[in-house]
This record gives sequence, C-alpha cells and structure tokens, in this order.
Amino acid sequence: MPRRLLRDGRIVDDDWSYLVEARGAATAPLILTWAQWEGERDIWLARGGRLGVVLLPGHNVESLASDLGRLSLIGAEFPGPSEGRGYSQARVLREQWNFRGELRATGYVRRDQVFFMARCGFNSFELPDAELAGAQAALSTFSRAYQASNDSGLALKLQSCSPDTPASAAGAGPLSGRR
Repeated sequence: MPRRLLRDGRIVDDDWSYLVEARGAATAPLILTWAQWEGERDIWLARGGRLGVVLLPGHNVESLASDLGRLSLIGAEFPGPSEGRGYSQARVLREQWNFRGELRATGYVRRDQVFFMARCGFNSFELPDAELAGAQAALSTFSRAYQASNDSGLALKLQSCSPDTPASAAGAGPLSGRR
C-alpha cells in the first residue's frame, strides 16, 4: 500500500519513493538522502526523472543552491520534537533561493506543527496515517496571522485585507507597522 501524506491541503497517495523503497520504472520520482545525493550527484542527474533530496538539520541549504532547478522535491528531516532547524531551512529555500518545488516535512511531524510548518513554506507533510485528518484540519486552525511569513506552503491562504491577499503579504494586524 502506498504511503499517504498531506500535500497542498489534501490527503493523497505519495507518488514518490525513497531509494530504499524504489521499484519499477527507472525514471519514477525518487527521494535520496543527502549522503546519496552528495556521493553520486552526477549519476542521479544522468538518470532522468524527478529527484528529491532530504536535508538533515545540520545540512547547509546553500550547498544545494546550484541544483535547485534540478530538484523537484526537498525534504527537511525533523528527528524529534525539539528540533526546529527545518523551519529555518524551509524559509531560506522559499525566500532566499526561491525554491518552487515540493517542500516536505519528514520524520517527527505532528498535527500541532503543521500549521506553523506551512507558514514557513512546507506544502507536504509525512505523518502517521492516524494523524492525517487532524493535520489537514490544523491547516485552517487560525483565520488570521499577524506575523510575516512565507505562506506559499499553506494550501488555504490566510487572508487579512481581501480574499486575494495572504496575511503575510497584506501586512495587516497590530504587529505589521502598517494600518
């Protein structure tokens, strides 16, 4: 049975495989660990097909900068509940490097984190099956946001001033400095 995940606000079957799970078509979408990517980058690029890489908390996002156009997915691993560097990695990928592909949260990902992960730019989340519906609901937990963010990962944009304007772009709210 394929892995299910939350992507763009919907619960879907995952069309990606990690290298250890890969079977079938040679060009099927494939997710690699950082070590696999770094060790045989040219071989993976020559393979064709969609590629993704999962970053661990200590990995420097800038080291992927030259390859961002070749990657369709970047994952950030959350090894435990107290690890937050993946949030920063997501913001850097979206805001500084303008990464527009799938940005996936992996590892220790729970319902109460999903809304905030989406505010940082994540648009897909690997969670235990039993938590998928709750995590989907968590994306609409709050109707307004006062902090600036990168809402590109949030499937249902938070709105502030108008139905077309995400809260992060609208600059509304008491902390924005604009009235």
